[in-house]
Amino acid sequence: MANSVLFVTIFIFFSMTLSSSTNPKHFTVELIHRDSPHSPLYKPQTTPTDRLHSAFLRSISRSRRFNHQPQTDLQSGLIGAGGEFFMSITIGTPPTNVLAIADTGSDLTWVQCKPCQQCYKENGPIFDKEKSSSYKSEPCDSRNCNALSTTERGCDEAKGVCKYRYSYGDKSFTRGDVATETISIGSASGSPVSFPGTVFGCGYNNGGNFDENGSGIIGLGGGNLSLISQLGSSISNKFSYCLSHKSSTMNSTSVINLGTSSIPSGASNVSDVVSTPLVDKEPQTYYYLTLEAISVGNTKIPYTSSMYYPNDDGVSSAATKGNIIIDSGTTLTLLESGFYDRFGAAVEESVTGAKRVSDPQGLLSHCFKSGSAEIGLPEITVHFSGADVRLSALNAFVKMSEDMVCLSMIPTNEVAIYGNFAQMDFLVGYDLEARRVSFQRMDCSADL
Repeated sequence: MANSVLFVTIFIFFSMTLSSSTNPKHFTVELIHRDSPHSPLYKPQTTPTDRLHSAFLRSISRSRRFNHQPQTDLQSGLIGAGGEFFMSITIGTPPTNVLAIADTGSDLTWVQCKPCQQCYKENGPIFDKEKSSSYKSEPCDSRNCNALSTTERGCDEAKGVCKYRYSYGDKSFTRGDVATETISIGSASGSPVSFPGTVFGCGYNNGGNFDENGSGIIGLGGGNLSLISQLGSSISNKFSYCLSHKSSTMNSTSVINLGTSSIPSGASNVSDVVSTPLVDKEPQTYYYLTLEAISVGNTKIPYTSSMYYPNDDGVSSAATKGNIIIDSGTTLTLLESGFYDRFGAAVEESVTGAKRVSDPQGLLSHCFKSGSAEIGLPEITVHFSGADVRLSALNAFVKMSEDMVCLSMIPTNEVAIYGNFAQMDFLVGYDLEARRVSFQRMDCSADL
């Protein structure tokens, strides 16, 4: 548990490089942890406990924005502006460097654009569409315009230009034109790989809580207009990530892989891989899985919620599929409160050498404090449909102090989320063609 304090939500820069000159459809993306000394957001005066607390607050705030609330005009229902990653790309011809929040809970990519009606303060250059020869506005009747929901799109009738409008849960907002542009990703050879005709939002009216280090948001969700979906065949509809628990204070890095060879070269035997179906649900932005049960040691607890009714044999029925969202940007795992009561009781019964105490910050539900004895923690196995994922102690518990650990899973009365603590040191692969997510235990701090 010594390194578990490093489990902080990851606000990262993506340094994209072409991983193999012989395979132009495979990119490896290097990730820099939000709290790493290499991050521009690094605050050396902040304690590890403070960083954890901030990460948990972001996690809870983010989870609320996955819920399906009735939408009004200008309310897109997307995840809030405070995402978990920064991604570095270039846009336009000639290229302008763009550093934007990469969000697996958003689809349309947008950046701040000149001329601004209202733009928030940005440290880097703002993209000027009038200086790009490859910029092209989308007409109101185009397929790309109609891919936006009715609450997200509009039309400038005079110019025949499609408009987008997003409002986030934290009152941040962006409005602008829908267009296509050339987006480029740097390669190891030094020659960028370009993707012309990529749909994005050119935002000239933006405000709220956006960080001045970022230019906007890059959508990595499952909808038609996300960057992942648009790259499609260029990356063989496959991507994976490997998040290291050591990446916040050490030189080790995490990675995202895009393309056919999404399994890093250091991968172990494929027999170690388990996979589960992706479930198609609305909104398509999110990645839904089916959680059937969680085991604490040898005690298997069927997963039940208001949206989940197992059959008598314990196997989920078709109506219960897609009861949890897997999200790399949420720190904690959130489980339905009724199930969590039974799950938490089983964890408490299985912990040895410690007594249950309250979290001083009041955020985590099950914390355990020892005297002089070593705390004994149970093995927890997450049973997705067709995939049993065995978690390490670092996946399920977080060390708050030398003598106290807390379960990094909390109850919710809203949508269930499988967060990134539980995914650390797994290669998590998304095959969007086969519609499956795979898990493979791996040391993500190693050279991949």
